[in-house]
Amino acid sequence: MWSRVARRVALWVAMLGVVAAVVWVALPHYRPGLAAGERYGIDVSAHQGRVAWRAVAADDIDFAYPKASEGGDFVDERFAENWRDAHAAGLDRGAYHFFTLCRPGADQAANFLRTVPPDPTALAPAVDLELKGNCSRRPTRPQFAAELDAFVTRVEKAWGRTMIVYTNDDFDDLYPVRDQGRPLWEATYYRRPEERTWTIWQVTALASIDGVNGGADLDIQRQVR
Repeated sequence: MWSRVARRVALWVAMLGVVAAVVWVALPHYRPGLAAGERYGIDVSAHQGRVAWRAVAADDIDFAYPKASEGGDFVDERFAENWRDAHAAGLDRGAYHFFTLCRPGADQAANFLRTVPPDPTALAPAVDLELKGNCSRRPTRPQFAAELDAFVTRVEKAWGRTMIVYTNDDFDDLYPVRDQGRPLWEATYYRRPEERTWTIWQVTALASIDGVNGGADLDIQRQVR
């Protein structure tokens, strides 16, 4: 009796090992096929450390969105380096701001614009809306909408460009932002977003990309510029 139980346990352990191997070995190398007009990119922050951008460009990556700022006063310590070196490596570049629920939108817009002055050669700026890593405060929907509008209005006026809105299901369930008419950056891992108006799809946060240490955020962009 116990030997049969032991064999079943051993079988389950072996199966779990196979699953783990698929997750940690195969998935990082997964890249969905590109439809017409699409291309691969990555988004990065200081969490990735120093990025070898020429190696990134050689790995079939065409664009990059480094994190620029967060909240009303935080600036990503690698932004200036990533902004400069991604451009030098021949990648199209855009910048994103992590929007905190704890600071007025006007303060956050000022922080972003100090960090990334308008650049007509760059991709449209993006605002990162997610609950993970955000503050614990949860404003009402009208309060959030007003602060986001204050942020976006100022940035779009300065840049003369419509901002891209990054979001996921968790955030959109609490604060609906997908139907505001702006291009979307959808985080739907390993499955294509629904055929709403999306401009960028974040495929995974575990991608193996030459020149980036550890897992990277792999993106696909369509409707370029």
